[in-house]
Amino acid sequence: MVTDKGKKMKVAEKGEEENSEQIDGDLVLAIEKLQEIQDELEKINEEASEKVLEVEQKYNEIRKPIYDKRNEKIKSISDFWLTAFLSHPALGELLNEEDQKIFKYISSLEVEDFKDLKSGYSITFNFDPNPYFEDVKLTKTFTFVDEGTKITATKIKWKEGMGLPNGVDHEKKGNKRQFAEESFFTWFSDAQQKDDMDEIHDEVAEIIKEDLWPNPLTYFNNDADEEEFEDDEEGKDDSDDDDDQDDDEEDDN
Repeated sequence: MVTDKGKKMKVAEKGEEENSEQIDGDLVLAIEKLQEIQDELEKINEEASEKVLEVEQKYNEIRKPIYDKRNEKIKSISDFWLTAFLSHPALGELLNEEDQKIFKYISSLEVEDFKDLKSGYSITFNFDPNPYFEDVKLTKTFTFVDEGTKITATKIKWKEGMGLPNGVDHEKKGNKRQFAEESFFTWFSDAQQKDDMDEIHDEVAEIIKEDLWPNPLTYFNNDADEEEFEDDEEGKDDSDDDDDQDDDEEDDN
């Protein structure tokens, strides 16, 4: 009887092993089929991405003359880019007092994607002749490569005594930079340096490209709306003062 019991246990164990092998085999086959389906989806996604790029390239060409027309109109508005930058909640914090004086000489701003879009983009500030530097065009370029993003920028040719800022380029403090104490134009001069600020540099570029550039009028109008609101508040205060004075006169009578 003991022998029969032992045989039954071995048979049961063998059956469990066979079932386990069957389950493992079915799982492997299911995963292989699932991978085939996933590969098919990836192929379609790649094709879709290519089509999206083609459409974006087409519309970039259509947008270009409209952007040019917008830049021409902006030139007729005094301090447009200075106002738009100062009104932006992130970019406005990067401009010190000297930067604001320099920004008065900006004639136009241009953001351009590379033709294939995937390779990168450039941001260009065009300036009227000014007392600060010889350049009339400052460009910062972001090129996407396998290793990451290659950043290049115009080396600013400052006129004598007009360095960064007030003629002095601030030194680094550890691995961080204190933007509040620096000039916005360190954004150009630091392009070749690899430190913690690279992430902030990229962030500044992305804000200009994705937020400011598509509709700078939004931020220019923000400033105009704030001034109008302040004027309204001042007028309201004056009216309240007059009402109080009238009330006092009536009490005296």
